[in-house]
Amino acid sequence: MIQLYDYFRSSSAYRVRIALHHKEIAFESIHVDLVKGEQRSAEYKKLNPIAGVPTLIDSAYRLTQSSAILEYLEETYPQKPLLPKDKKVRGYIRQLAMLIATDIHPLNNLKVWKGYVGKVLGANEEQQKNWYDHWIHEGLSAYENLLKSENKHGDFSFGSEPTLADLFLIPQLYNARRFNTDLHAYPEICKIEQNCIKLSAFKRAAPENHPFAPDGLEKIHG
Repeated sequence: MIQLYDYFRSSSAYRVRIALHHKEIAFESIHVDLVKGEQRSAEYKKLNPIAGVPTLIDSAYRLTQSSAILEYLEETYPQKPLLPKDKKVRGYIRQLAMLIATDIHPLNNLKVWKGYVGKVLGANEEQQKNWYDHWIHEGLSAYENLLKSENKHGDFSFGSEPTLADLFLIPQLYNARRFNTDLHAYPEICKIEQNCIKLSAFKRAAPENHPFAPDGLEKIHG
């Protein structure tokens, strides 16, 4: 059985959980408590040198970085594909996914905006929040504009079925709502969110349904 080292609120791990549930792949969740710093233990860093989550173990094969994991799952477990066969469509979907993965998430990772911008550079709470909101709006504005200009989305970011792009989008929206970012400027994105969170795979992967989430964790989806 696949093992997934993750943390219930990690958006990177959240993406992978959605994919595993969507593809109906059985897996064991091994919790790495980021708040307690378990990711920095010598034992865990042997699995994941960057000291983060997720880490996926499939038999003897170990892989880190959520984007690489998702591509691996797509190629190894082709049932219920998250990328269509058309290479131009695949490129478009990857483009949307990378808006989240490269233009929002790295800058808004807690270790960046609170750990470095706050603790090292000395930004106060308001300045830290302004940093967070700025990069959310930069990325989501581009995502929303692509949805409108390309006119390729139906119920989801592309067409009538969830794709890789939605696996990146929904955890990022969860984080934005967690930190009280106003998302009213993104009506198309919010429609997609509503459709995604109705699906079993997205529900099962949600932080509040994680086996190691604290009791009574608030549901903060759109």
